[in-house]
Amino acid sequence: MKGIGVSQGIGIGRVFKAEKNDVNIEKRNVENTLEEVKKLEDALVECKNQLDEIYEITLKNVGKKEAEIFMAHQMILDDDAVFNEVTLKIEKEKVNAEFALVEILGKYIKLFENIEDEYLKERALDLKDLMYRIARIILGIKTKKISNIEKNTVLVAEDLTPSDTSQIDKEKVNAIIVEVGGRTSHAAIIARTMEIPTIVGVEKICSSVEDGDEIICDGSTGEISINPTQKVKSFYEEKSVKEEEQRKKLKNLIGLKSETKDNYKVNIVANIGILNDVKYALQNDAEGIGLFRSEFLYMERNKVPSEEEQFQAYKEIIVKMQGKPVVIRTLDVGGDKDLPYLNIPKEMNPFLGYRAIRLCLDNTDIFKTQLRAILRASAYGNVKILFPMISSLNELRGAKRLYEETKQELISENIEVNHNIKLGIMIEIPSAAIIADVLAKEVDFFSIGTNDLIQYTLAVDRTNPKINHLYNQYHPALLRLIYNVIKSAHKANIEVAMCGEMAGEPTLIPVLIGMGLNEFSMSPSSILQSRDIIRSFSKSECEQVAKKVLEFDLGIDVEKYLVGLLDKE
Repeated sequence: MKGIGVSQGIGIGRVFKAEKNDVNIEKRNVENTLEEVKKLEDALVECKNQLDEIYEITLKNVGKKEAEIFMAHQMILDDDAVFNEVTLKIEKEKVNAEFALVEILGKYIKLFENIEDEYLKERALDLKDLMYRIARIILGIKTKKISNIEKNTVLVAEDLTPSDTSQIDKEKVNAIIVEVGGRTSHAAIIARTMEIPTIVGVEKICSSVEDGDEIICDGSTGEISINPTQKVKSFYEEKSVKEEEQRKKLKNLIGLKSETKDNYKVNIVANIGILNDVKYALQNDAEGIGLFRSEFLYMERNKVPSEEEQFQAYKEIIVKMQGKPVVIRTLDVGGDKDLPYLNIPKEMNPFLGYRAIRLCLDNTDIFKTQLRAILRASAYGNVKILFPMISSLNELRGAKRLYEETKQELISENIEVNHNIKLGIMIEIPSAAIIADVLAKEVDFFSIGTNDLIQYTLAVDRTNPKINHLYNQYHPALLRLIYNVIKSAHKANIEVAMCGEMAGEPTLIPVLIGMGLNEFSMSPSSILQSRDIIRSFSKSECEQVAKKVLEFDLGIDVEKYLVGLLDKE
C-alpha cells in the first residue's frame, strides 16, 4: 500500500487502530427546547474543561505553540455568534441539541472543505474535532485515549484530529498512518515537529489491518508493508540507519550558505500559513519567509479581521524573523475560498472566478485595511508585499494605486511605515507569464506560483483524481513558460522567486538554478535537503542541465533525466 509521506523516517511496530472521530447523529423533534439548550450549554462547559486538559498534555508532550491550537478551539467556543445560531435552531425548529450543533457547524466545515488551498482546506478538521467532541459530550459517549497505547506502536486512523495528535507519546508511537489528510494537516505538522514517520492519504488502511498486525511505515516514500517478511524488515531496518546518518549530515548545513560549488548564491526561504510555522522556518535555517498566506487570518474568523488584529499578526512574524525578509501575500480568497460574511455569489467556475486581487480591487475597504496593517508592521522589519492572481497590467496598476493611496494616508496620520517596501506579483496565470516583460517594468520582484500555473497552463484540475496524472511539473510547455518569465525578470533587473511545490522538488532544483531562479520558497522541512543539492552542483553544470531539459519534447523524458542526474550525485 502507498500514501503521501509527510514526515520522513522508518517506523516499525504493532498496529493500534484509533476510533473513528464521527458520531451517528439523528434528528429528533423535541417539545422541551429549554432542556436541549441546557444540554448544549453544559456540553460547552465540559468541552472547555477537556480542552484545558488537552492543552496541558500537548504543552508537555509537544510544545507551547502546538498547544495553542487548543486555545484556538477555546476561542471558537467563546464565539457567541456561532453557538447562538445553534440555540436559535433548537428553539425555532424544536430539534435536539446535537442535531442543531452538527447542522450549524457543518455549514462552516463545508466552507473549509471546499477551499482550493490545501492548508486552509484542512482546517475543516479543527472544526470537526470540536463539533464531534461537543456532540459526544451531549450524548454521553466515552472515548478511549490515544495516550494509553503501549510502546512500539504504529497508530492507524481514518483521520487524526489535533486533540488526537496532541496525546501522542513519541516514546510509544513509532509511526502514524492516516487514511485522509495532506501535507499541511495538523497531524502532518505535529508529526514533523515530533519527528515521527507519518504517511497520510492511504485509502482503506483501516479495513486492511487489525490491531496487533506488524507494519512498516516509510515516511520518505509513502510505502507501507503489512506483516512483512524478515527480509523486508531487514531492508527497512538498514534503510533507517542510513536515513538517520543523512539527517545528521543535513543538520551540519545549518549556518552555511545556499550556494553552488562555484559560489553562485540563491536564497532558500519558507512558505508559512500560520504564526506557529515561523518556528519551523527558523529551526530549518530559512533565510526568510518567501510566502505568508495571509488569508488564514480571514478564514478562521466569522468577520473580516480588524486592522489591529492583522497588524499584531504581521508584526509578530516580522519581529521573530529578526530582519530577514518576510513576503506577505495579500488576501487570496473568493470563488472556491468562499467567506460567508462577504456574500460572494456562487460561481460555476470558482477557479476562474471572483477571487484574490479581483475581489480586493472591488472591495477597497477590505484591501486597504490589510494594506494599512502591513504598512504599519513594516516599521518593525524587512517586509515585501505580494499581489496574487494578477492577469493584466491594469490590475497591477490598480493594486499599486491603492497601495500608494494607503501609504500616503498613514504618513499624513504621522504613523511610521517603511518607505522602501518592495512590491511583487504572483506569476500564476498564463497571461501574466506571457506578458512578464511588460509587468516586470512595474514591480520589484516576481514570485512564480507553480501550483496554479500548472493547472491553468495544462487545463488540469489538480484535485480531480481522474485526471491528476496530467498535472505534470515536468511538462515542456510549463518549463519553457517558467524560463521565459525568469528571462523577462532579469532583463528588467528584478529578482524572481518560486513559491509553489516545484520549488521544493529536489529533481528540479538544478534546472531552476540553471534557468536563473534567484529564490526558492518551500516548506520548512525541505530547506536543508534543498541546500544540500544546491551545494553539490556548480552554476555552469546547472546551466547545461537547463539547456538539455529545454530540448526535451516529453515530460516523462525530462523526469527520467533529472531523476538519473540526482541519483548520480
